[in-house]
Parts: sequence; structure tokens; C-alpha cells
Amino acid sequence: MTNGRVHRRLRAAAALLATALAAAAGVYAVLATFHQDRRLDVATVDLSVHPGGDGALSLYVPLVDWGVRFPVVRLPAELRLDVRGVDRGAVERIARNQAVDVHALRHQVRDAIAAYLRWLLVLALIGGLVLGGLVALAVRHRAGPRVRWLLACAAASAVACVVALAVLLPPRGALRDPRYFAHGADIPQALRLVESATRSSRAIGDELDAQLVGLARLVIAPAGLRAGMDAPHLLLASDVHNNLLVLPALRRAAAGGPLFLAGDLTDRGSRLEASVTQAVVHAGRPLVFVAGNHDSTRLERDLARAGAIVLTHGGQLRADGRLGPLVVRVAGLRVAGYDDPFLHRPGHPSALDPHPTAAQQDAFDAWLRPLQDRVDVVMVHEPALAEVALRRLEADPPRHPLVLLVGHTHVQDLREGRNLVVLNAGTAGGGGTGNLTERKPIGVAVLSFATRPRFDPLAADLITIDPGSGDVTASRRALDVTRSSEAP
Repeated sequence: MTNGRVHRRLRAAAALLATALAAAAGVYAVLATFHQDRRLDVATVDLSVHPGGDGALSLYVPLVDWGVRFPVVRLPAELRLDVRGVDRGAVERIARNQAVDVHALRHQVRDAIAAYLRWLLVLALIGGLVLGGLVALAVRHRAGPRVRWLLACAAASAVACVVALAVLLPPRGALRDPRYFAHGADIPQALRLVESATRSSRAIGDELDAQLVGLARLVIAPAGLRAGMDAPHLLLASDVHNNLLVLPALRRAAAGGPLFLAGDLTDRGSRLEASVTQAVVHAGRPLVFVAGNHDSTRLERDLARAGAIVLTHGGQLRADGRLGPLVVRVAGLRVAGYDDPFLHRPGHPSALDPHPTAAQQDAFDAWLRPLQDRVDVVMVHEPALAEVALRRLEADPPRHPLVLLVGHTHVQDLREGRNLVVLNAGTAGGGGTGNLTERKPIGVAVLSFATRPRFDPLAADLITIDPGSGDVTASRRALDVTRSSEAP
């Protein structure tokens, strides 16, 4: 094969590739820029697509900085509905709890999305054909492919891209596992938007209905959402690591409810860190504390004297230093705690990166065995300390729901089994003042539960804040541990 023939084929391949890429770019340009307003009974929404991300359908209300995402889009893009205008009459009617046809409202949303997608696909096809055709004419050469082949390449590429959009972009599947988001640095803002969601785990599949109707109440009185909350809840945090800056936010997030702090309030548990004690003890009503490996027996005593409920493996630590009951009542819950075996004790400095031994794991399991039928919630700082007990409970589930609240890893986590939940809120201190290079997001968690006729964990909300941007996200998981335990 001569060099001239090779060069001609390379030019031809380059021309075809440029044409195909131009057609794809035309489709992408329409995808990224086309938006459309659609009117619903309660509001006007702007529909658009934001390329990138994991693929989701989202509803966002800029007026109150509130949004929810559902992972039901297979394309790596976000199909978004932004509320732009509100029908005041309809909103006031819904806010006064008057009748609203939720079924019809859901159909309006579906019809609006379908109409938007039809227009998007048509315009994307046109955009691909136009840009691909222009490039085909620009790169044509007498020694290259004929114009009709270039135009055919442009058409085929545009059609292929549009077919891919038609298959991957429309939302598919049930609206489950909602993820909430906001763009402010206040944890309570994220908590309030989470609380606007349906409380019952059985109704979590109807999340969109709840959001559409709840939109009216958000617009009328976004600050009054807590009054409508039925299920009791607790706020879980851990690993503050002496970061005093987050304590006011924790206090506001707890909003007069219980705050469960699963260890590592300080870095060394020293007297120099005593200022954190008085600041945190009033963050929850009450504050329930179990020590972590960065804490100390001195810190435990100071918190107990300040009025916190301090739990140890021997019982509640009282202000006078004596031990009280092993199981305490908090917000209708039966609670016990196991202080970390590596906490700082007088004359026994502790390693800061400990690894529980097999003997320590067996000791925790032996402690939990006689307690598990008498408690609803167990607090322990180090998840690895509970691994032996967890393996036993997963193989032989407890007779009633049991929740373990943990920390230490600085990574949010939720494990769920038959009558068993393990919840880790991450790090409330964002790594703390002693871990400035860690760059962990600030994390807390909310556990919603029922206490009648017996304890039943309903849902867990994992909330994170980006320390750099202040953006807040909150994801909700319905907990079905009771029903799964009754399944054959």
C-alpha cells in the first residue's frame, strides 16, 4: 500500500470521526441548554437536564433552598424540576389541609416530564443533524469520502445519540431512597427538609406525593415543619475532636431533643480541653455520652457533673462518681453504653489508633448477651469492638429491634439486618482540630422511631456538610427491620 493511499484513508477516517463527533456535540449542546416551563395546579416548574453525576430525577425549590433526588435515571445526568412560580390560591388551599387530588398532581408531573422529553429528543436530533451536517460540508475533500457518506455518518451518529437518550434518560423504577439537598451551611436546614418527608417506612415509596403536597407548606411556612412531625427522633453525632465551631450547630440541630454522642468529644481528654465540656453538655436535652479512645475518665466525670448522661459498661456514671443503673430511659428508649477500652485513664495513656483485640471483642459480646433483650439502643464508639457480637446477632437475630450507635471511623454507614441496625454518623468535627488534613465532610445522623406498642426504628437520615462549600445533603433510608424479621 502506497503512502498516498494510507494518507487518503487516514484523512477519510478523520473526516468521518470529526463528523460523528460534531453530531454528538450537537446533541449534547441541546441536552445541556434546553429547558422548558410547564404549569401544574400548584406551581410552574422549569424542566432541564444537567449532564454529569450519578443519574437522578430531582425536584428543587429555590425559594426555600430545598430539594430531593431519586436515583431513577440511568444516564449520568440529572433530570431536574425547579419550582419557578407558585399558584398562591392553590398553595393556600393545600396549606389549610383542604382536599387536593394527589393522583392528578402526580399525573401532571409525569405528563410534564414526558412532554419535555419529547421536545428534547426532537431538538437534540435536529441539533445533531445540523452541526454534524455543517462539519461534514466543512471537512469534505475530493480525496476523501463523498459528501453523502459524511452526511450519512452525521445522521447515523445523531440518531444513535438520540436513541441512547430515549432509552437512558426517562426515569424508570420506583421512587425510593430519596436524597435531600440544600446549599446552606446550617445543619437544621437539612434536618427540616428531611422532616418534611413521609414518616412512615411503609409510605416511603410514595415520596413524590408527599413532596408535591408538602411543597405548599414549605412555601407558606418553611420554618414550621417541626410542628407536624409525629415520630420521635434522636440526633447522633461522634468524633467532634475538640472542634468547638460545630457545637452551636449541633445544639440547633438537636432542637431541644436528645443528642447521642458516640465518643471522641476531645483529642486527649485533658484538663486543657475542659472548655468543650460545658459547651456540649447543653447541646442536647439530654446529652447522652459514651467515651471513645480519644476521651478520658476525667472527661466522663466532668460531663456527669455538668448534667450529661454518661454511660459506661458498668452503668451510668453519676455526678458523685458512683455507678448507677446499667440501662437508662431516654426519650422512651432503653439505652445502655460501653465505654471504649482504650480511653485515657490516670497513669495509663492510650494509643490513638487502637485495634480491639479478640479478648476485648469477646468481652463486649459477653456484656451484651444478657442485655440485648432489655435494651433498645446500645452505644459503643468503635464498630470493630462489636464485630463478634454483630456476627452472632446476624446469625441469631434478637427477639426485638436493637440499634447500635457507633462512631470512630469518620465514615457514615448504615447496616441493617433482621431486628438489627448499626448506625454511624461519620465525624461531626470534620476530622477535628487535630486532623486538619483529613478533609472529611461534617456528618450527623437522625434516627426516627416509634415507641408504641414497642420500639421500632422507622428511618435513618444521614446528613453531610461540605466544609468548603457549605452544601448540605441528606439521604433517608426506611428501616424495615421488624417486617423483615417476620418474613418467612
